[in-house]
Amino acid sequence: MQNRKWIVLAAFMGVAAVSQMLWLNFAPVQTLIMERYGVSEFMAGFLTFCFPLLYVFFSMPAGAMTDRRGYRFTIGWSSVLMAVGAVIRIYEASFYALLIGQLAIAVAQPYVMNGITKLAADWFPEDEQAAATGLGTAGMFIGMAAGMATSAPLTEAYGLGGAMLIFAVISIVAAAIFLLFAKENGQALTQEQRAKTSRIAGMTAMEEFQHLIKDRSLTLIFILSFLALGFFNGLATWLEGILGENGVEPTDAGLVGGAMIIGGIVGSIIIPAISDKIQRRKPFLIFCGLAGAALAYPLCTSSNLTLLYSLGALLGVLFLPGYALLLAMSE
Repeated sequence: MQNRKWIVLAAFMGVAAVSQMLWLNFAPVQTLIMERYGVSEFMAGFLTFCFPLLYVFFSMPAGAMTDRRGYRFTIGWSSVLMAVGAVIRIYEASFYALLIGQLAIAVAQPYVMNGITKLAADWFPEDEQAAATGLGTAGMFIGMAAGMATSAPLTEAYGLGGAMLIFAVISIVAAAIFLLFAKENGQALTQEQRAKTSRIAGMTAMEEFQHLIKDRSLTLIFILSFLALGFFNGLATWLEGILGENGVEPTDAGLVGGAMIIGGIVGSIIIPAISDKIQRRKPFLIFCGLAGAALAYPLCTSSNLTLLYSLGALLGVLFLPGYALLLAMSE
């Protein structure tokens, strides 16, 4: 049982990593997309920012499905949809094939990502849940780093279609591993948690929303999540354009983004574990938010690559673990 929980978490980390990698495939090559297909900066950027946009619309249905059908079913079918979207993108002759593939992956993403809190609560004791959630989000950040750091080099080496083929194969493998090895434990819920889950499962989606929004603490978490994820999504989407204004090449901008995500991996392993150890969330969240605010301006205005790599990594270590903490608090 002890080993099984790590296998399930690792299977989730793989699917989560792939979903984030596919999201950011086009961010480092946005200029190439504009030139190759003759589309505007808005349309090229839409390949990336359609993800947070659709997340808004599908996050509640994804959460409701996770409550009703379980996280294995929800993550399993969405990982298959994600792989289908990745396969569609192999057809590089049309910009709209890329767009349709990205939209399919973007719809799947919230159904993948919203399962981590359920999975952590199902398999891990309360004093390990933030650390487990941190590892789950570390998987996300690994995928982000891969998407930011490898998309441009793979496109240069194999062409856009070859790069999309590689990413499609990775997607299929990740989905197959999750479907083969992930299962629900169903033993970790207390009697009180089971009763609460049962009551909520009987509600409509609107009743669920009204039930949750009345909780002031949850409402505050919603607002903080909106601000923090909006900040990060905007930075990840437009980093190439922002740094390009300072004379930074697209490949270098992708590596800066990769350094930021690698820092996030390290921070998401360390900071939530410390939070679990001392059983406090709020001080760490405040610290993460202040760190992000302090580091964003110098990151976006510098042209020194050494400084940019350092700032990106530091921003990742100090700011990105806040996501795992917010998820742990919501659970």
